[in-house]
Amino acid sequence: MLLIEVFIPRDTLSEREQRVLARRLIDGLMVEDDSHAIEIIEAQRLLTQVLVHEPSTWVLGQRPATAPSNPPRYLVRVTVPASWRKDVAEHTVRFVTSVLARTEREAGRDPERIVREPHAVVLVDGVTEGGIGIHGRAMGTMELTELVSRPYRDRAADSPAPEPEDGTVTDPICGMSVTLDDNALTLVHEGVRYGFCHGLCRRAFADEHGVPLGSGSSDE
Repeated sequence: MLLIEVFIPRDTLSEREQRVLARRLIDGLMVEDDSHAIEIIEAQRLLTQVLVHEPSTWVLGQRPATAPSNPPRYLVRVTVPASWRKDVAEHTVRFVTSVLARTEREAGRDPERIVREPHAVVLVDGVTEGGIGIHGRAMGTMELTELVSRPYRDRAADSPAPEPEDGTVTDPICGMSVTLDDNALTLVHEGVRYGFCHGLCRRAFADEHGVPLGSGSSDE
């Protein structure tokens, strides 16, 4: 994630509650588990920011007109590179909604209305290719993949990961465990079969090692 914006009516949440909400969004979306290398998670967290807005004017389109603070409404916008949007949208919407419901429960309000009524709208926006600037330059999908994965790749070069379980391999770009089934994305380089969690990782590996995708050296 690059940017998470939460719009709430004024005085709905205290400053402490806003910070708790923001931290839960980061910690939950940037979850640490056995399938992700810690270097990848930390690199993604470094790029993730949460802004909580309390608009001075907020008009709802419903009739009869009501105030957005009774009961409080939420609008959350999550910004990601466009190439990631399809993969992360479903999980992101479900997770953000669950965090908002938890926030409502702790505030003594009905958490079920978040899923019963359209009181929480989550927008997953994709930034078009080349529309993200970091380090003073515009970055495309592959540049972002390189930026996020480089800490893991550098560490793995000096300290190889443990041998994976039978039937799996470790993605050399991001460190995720990949099951070698019929749907696996793979690539053969110098006689070794590599597996990848996503086409971007596969492309990054091919670019780094000069392996043409779709050639006889790749395992489609």
